[in-house]
Parts: sequence; structure tokens; C-alpha cells
Amino acid sequence: MPQGELAQVLRDVMPEKDRRLLVGPETLDDAGVVLVSESEGLPRGARIALVQTIDFFPPVVDDPHFYGAIAAANSLSDVYAMGGKPFTALSLAGFPKGFPREWLAEILRGGNQKIHESGAILAGGHTVESDVQFGYSITGLVDPERVATNAGAKAGDVAYLTKPIGMGCMTTAAKLGKIEWSTLEPAARQMATLNDQAAAAMGECDFHACTDITGFGLVGHSMNIARASDLTFRIRASDVPLFPGALELARRGLFSGGAKRGREALGGDVAIGGGIEEPMIGLLFDAETSGGLLIVVPPSEASKLEESLRRRSLPVQRVGEFCARGEKRIEIV
Repeated sequence: MPQGELAQVLRDVMPEKDRRLLVGPETLDDAGVVLVSESEGLPRGARIALVQTIDFFPPVVDDPHFYGAIAAANSLSDVYAMGGKPFTALSLAGFPKGFPREWLAEILRGGNQKIHESGAILAGGHTVESDVQFGYSITGLVDPERVATNAGAKAGDVAYLTKPIGMGCMTTAAKLGKIEWSTLEPAARQMATLNDQAAAAMGECDFHACTDITGFGLVGHSMNIARASDLTFRIRASDVPLFPGALELARRGLFSGGAKRGREALGGDVAIGGGIEEPMIGLLFDAETSGGLLIVVPPSEASKLEESLRRRSLPVQRVGEFCARGEKRIEIV
């Protein structure tokens, strides 16, 4: 659902907030966070928070095993983006009548392997007869004092991105038969890679905010932080990591539908500097699938985060900084 429409619907239907809800829909965070304490039966003084999220989507690749793995990694990513650790998972699946059993088995196997890799417990699931859809509802655990939210960024903070962007172009090109599986497979492996190590690196620092880059693209998800924190985010386009071959596909116009939707919905709150080629701008707006974490830290923590990322063989890519609120929420320079 387009980001602007979603925000409007949420404004119209939001109930009165419960005091136990630490993070709810109003900040467009990646997951909800609910406090569990003495009133829920824990010992006096004990407190923990549940991170709750759900995500499912139609196939982004033709390989059923990779499709299941990507769907699982994408669902788990929301917990990592909140600073949490996955605890339980429920699978959600829709398949048409007559769908090949061997494909169904591979989708489930690919997803379940990623759930196991995360350390979460697969507790069950639900299936319906429909077009192909697959994903998971994930519950995670997090220290209530260490939740990463969209609303925590401060002026002067710097942001690091842990995976290159360009998945929208890669998957669209494959669907249209413009690239072969041998070209798409490295992108499928990236999408199936968990963000657990990135979350662990963030956890070693005094972080201020975090989001994962998925369906709303880099511009959309970073704007959620800028709005919730009442700041402006300055994206340095030349510093944004691109997946190999994605820019060439963008120059051929092979974007997902998310690029146009994002530009239409958010473009009025984005200032774009001169000298940036249009395909690059499109990549910044385009939808991602199971993208990296955008980790926001104060400058004093930047070197610690960089060292932690390197130790885990993750990219060290500072892509921008948060500033006092300007005329636009996003500045692309």
C-alpha cells in the first residue's frame, strides 16, 4: 500500500493508546513494541518488551527455495530494526488450487531454514487458497530501555546503510526477462541474508534510531525517521552503496512500481540537488526487498559502529546525516 495512503488510514482508525504500547503505528516504525511487566504476571521489577511484526508478499524470484528464504529474512528484519532478537514465528501462506507440492515444500523449507538460522521458534502457521503469498508473523524480545525507534534521531546524527540498494531493479529486470538467473542469483542471496549481524553491531553502540530499507525504499524509510524525529535527513547520493549492475538497469528504466509510487507520494517533501542523474534518484525512491539496516548514531559513536561492522565483514557505508528541520524532510545532495 502506498505510504501516504497508509498514513492517512492509520490516522483515521488509531484507537486510544495503551500505556503498555511503547511503539505503535503512529511513527510508522517497522514493528510494534509492547511492554510486559508485573501486571502481566512477571516478578516484581521484571520488565521485557515484545516486538511484533508481520510481513508477506508474492514471489520476487522464480526459485521457490530462495522465495521462502527471502520472505523469512524480510519478516525477521523488522525485529532486528527495532534492536530486538527474534523469538517465535508463525508462517502465513496463500497458494492456488493445484499449486505443485514440490514448490510448496521448497518455499516452506527455504523460509523455515532462515527462521532456524535466526534462533526463533517456528510455532505454527496458517494457509489459505489464493494467489501465491508467503511470509511470517514474528515476535521478538527487546530490552525496553534499548528499543531502536524512528523517533529517536537527533540533529547531528549520522546514518549507515548495511546492504547496497537496487533490488527493485534487479527483480523487475528478471521478471521481464532482461537478465538471467545467473545475474539475479547474487541479489537473491543478498535478499536472503539476515540482518542479525548488522543488529548485533548496532547493539554494541549507543544508537539513536534504526529502520530497515524495504518496500518504501531508502527515501521512504529514512523519511519516516525524519518525520518521527522532526528533523531533515540529508542523503549523500554518491555515498549510497549500489548493488552491482543495478545502476545500469536503472538507466534502462527497469524500476519496480515502487519508484513511481514513492516519487508521487513523497516527492513534494524531497529536495534534490543538481548534478545527480535521474536513474540514481529513481534508485533512492525504488522499493527494496529485505534490504539492510539504516543505523543512526551520534558522531561520537561512529567509529565504534564502523569497527563493529568491519569485525562482522559488513559494509561500512555512511550515507547521510540528520539536521535541524529544514524546508524539506529529505535533501538529496
